[in-house]
Amino acid sequence: MSLKEIKLLLTEKFGNEVIVGEETGGLQAALLITPDSIIEVCLELRNNPKTYFDFLSSLTGIDYGVEASRFGVVYHLASIPYRTQLTLKISKENDRDLNELPSFNSITSVYRTADWHEREAYDLTGIFFEGHPDLRRILLPDDWEGYPLRKDYQNAEYYKGIKID
Repeated sequence: MSLKEIKLLLTEKFGNEVIVGEETGGLQAALLITPDSIIEVCLELRNNPKTYFDFLSSLTGIDYGVEASRFGVVYHLASIPYRTQLTLKISKENDRDLNELPSFNSITSVYRTADWHEREAYDLTGIFFEGHPDLRRILLPDDWEGYPLRKDYQNAEYYKGIKID
């Protein structure tokens, strides 16, 4: 299916408000999805026999910068039998307060591979995934302060008495 056909399929199923935009200028086109609809959209794309995006190949947390005060998640879906790929993006504003992490719905109920991908996004960018079965750090120690892939992250000079910078 083409991007245009997938877009039509999703708008017929969920209404025009489910897709808030699209990016066609890069190497792979992307659909910008309403954040609250990501579970339903992924479920439809996985279960629909016309699309059958049966594999989540990658999930990435994005910090759009201090000025934008926006965080997002990029999902790379693949249909193994149809040999096609699709990129979905969601984003929302956040005031960057470390006590109020940006929050999106977890898609672990749709794709089991999202489990570790979401943990990595949480660990490195500080994106919280509502409904995740075991959201905790995966690469850094549990007592690490901050999120290294945030644009405003300041490297620590020492960790437990060991120089790291």
